Amino acid sequence: MTGGSIDGHALALVLFVAFVSVSLLLCGLAAADSDDPEQFYTGSATARPAASGLAVAGDYISVATLLSTTGSVALVGYDGILFAFATVLSLTLLAVVLAKPLRGRNRFTLGDLLSQRLGGRQVRVAMGVAVLVTVLPLLVVQLAAAGEIMTVMLDLPEDALTGCTIATGALMVCFAASGGMRGTGYVQILKTVVLVAAVLLLAGLVLDRFGWNPFSLWDAAADGSGQGAAYGTPGLQFGDSAAGTLDLIGFHLTLALGAACMPHVMMRLHPMRPGRHVRATMGWAVGAVAVVCAGIVVVGLGAAALVGAEVLRAADPAGGTALLIVTAALDPGVAPAHSVLFAFVAIAVFATTLAAVAGIAVAAAASLAHDLAPAARRRDRAAGLPETGRARRAVLAVGAVAVLLSVLAQHRNPQILFSFTFAVAASAVAPVVILTLFWPGTTARGVRWALYGTPVLTAVLMALSPATSGIPTALFPDRDFHVFPLQTPGLITVPVGFALCVLGSRWRPRRGDGPGGDPGHWAAAQRPAAESGNRP
Repeated sequence: MTGGSIDGHALALVLFVAFVSVSLLLCGLAAADSDDPEQFYTGSATARPAASGLAVAGDYISVATLLSTTGSVALVGYDGILFAFATVLSLTLLAVVLAKPLRGRNRFTLGDLLSQRLGGRQVRVAMGVAVLVTVLPLLVVQLAAAGEIMTVMLDLPEDALTGCTIATGALMVCFAASGGMRGTGYVQILKTVVLVAAVLLLAGLVLDRFGWNPFSLWDAAADGSGQGAAYGTPGLQFGDSAAGTLDLIGFHLTLALGAACMPHVMMRLHPMRPGRHVRATMGWAVGAVAVVCAGIVVVGLGAAALVGAEVLRAADPAGGTALLIVTAALDPGVAPAHSVLFAFVAIAVFATTLAAVAGIAVAAAASLAHDLAPAARRRDRAAGLPETGRARRAVLAVGAVAVLLSVLAQHRNPQILFSFTFAVAASAVAPVVILTLFWPGTTARGVRWALYGTPVLTAVLMALSPATSGIPTALFPDRDFHVFPLQTPGLITVPVGFALCVLGSRWRPRRGDGPGGDPGHWAAAQRPAAESGNRP
């Protein structure tokens, strides 16, 4: 493909304006019903399975899936392909194990789930805090990435990065505040369609370069990586030492559990109808994610074969720019700013990032307005005011904080924030949700122990790990103060999360603390909703 008579820069502007305009229109259409908390927080329960599935896939596919996995495949081969496979496996886990139990009427957040099961306000607050700790780092990183993509896509100077990040944050607030989860669902569907088209186009162009022979592509990728036969064996990402093997196992455990238990993805499941609707919806979601991940593997191999690992690492030691670099290589003789192919792929990446941050912002605002402000909820209910007004103000507050942190985090490797997000989701949110749904012995005390204790342990271990210092992809690559050997602490923090929840649930303090030694014991779920204070 060549630029021809069509200027890629002009096309990028047109596609950018078109995507933003259509997205705002869709959110505006959804705003008509968004004063209903159920519509604002969870979206429509009447959507067809295909639409619901594509929306779930859109929430699930983040910029990390798109850019980081492409770079991992290009640089470390076998390990990167395993990462792509684990991404699909994680959504399959969500579809098979958690999708049906997560459904529920008048259930808007994970705090509602805990409150309905365990009763009491403390578990709702604990989950609200855990959700903010989980999603805010991911929101910061995706906003920063969206700002960078906008500068590249519109061919703006580097000093425009801050302005682009702020503009992206403003768009995020508009999408999330006007349309809520229903409006962002429409945007996610649009994003998924555009992304699947872009990834399939790139994968087709890569395979065409090698005569549609995947074995020729693999051989060329192994040569371009500089790793030779090791490109097809595990161990390149974290090393083949004992610590590297443990790191690889911990990474996959964290990715499988963490991606499946992301709060903004699980919120999408609450309003689904039972039976075949859930199965069909998750089938569409898993299918769309599988297509994207398969395309990412092909594109990552193409990046290694056509560009080479040396060039990719020079641009970004973690390979985060591999997708855009190989896109430029597939349109030779045309500068990226004037390449039609580059413009289309760049807008797909931008759409992926912007849609993801809008959904995350709604999840964060829901926890802030619905779970962490019970007194304000009661005042609004007594005054007859809609809860969605407070939720929209929460979106604005979350957006302002995220934009500020994104600007401060510019030019830093975001990998540690991604790792922290997935580690907290896998180590705190996943154990609490799984045990609450499937173990009747779960109590409010056990939930609080896991939700408060595990994120602190995760933060400490990551601060002392190579992800923070000591390696080229660390947050501080020029310093080395790590004492914990694993880059991903999931192998320790995930079991600790389950253990804290179980031990806290079995803890029997002095008499007079409530049924079963815990005011939030499972038996509290038998109380009327009004008495338990868990009416959404």
